[in-house]
Amino acid sequence: MGKLTTHILDTSTGKPGKNITVQLYFLKDESWELAKETISNDDGRCDAPLLEGAELRVGQYELVFHVGDYFDAAGVVLPEPKFLDEIVLRFGVPDASEHYHVPLLVSPFSYSTYRGS
Repeated sequence: MGKLTTHILDTSTGKPGKNITVQLYFLKDESWELAKETISNDDGRCDAPLLEGAELRVGQYELVFHVGDYFDAAGVVLPEPKFLDEIVLRFGVPDASEHYHVPLLVSPFSYSTYRGS
């Protein structure tokens, strides 16, 4: 049974990115459809998989991480407009029976991601 998970790490502090709004979209008929919205927990993870089982379909997905609000809440003083506010990650799922873990490593001025396990 396949699933999609994420994890957020604030690399500027070495701590989990907690209380970050995460939106998941699915590309359907050439437009992005909101599939789920959640908030990261104290460990920088979501309390449950974003999608699991039959919910996870082959196709194109987009994760939107609202990190600007997170840095504001953490008291990080940044110039306006922020260099990073909403981070959009687009990725494909070719096999819905697999586990796709899409972590975000973020600081106020950089981010990276990879397919984890």
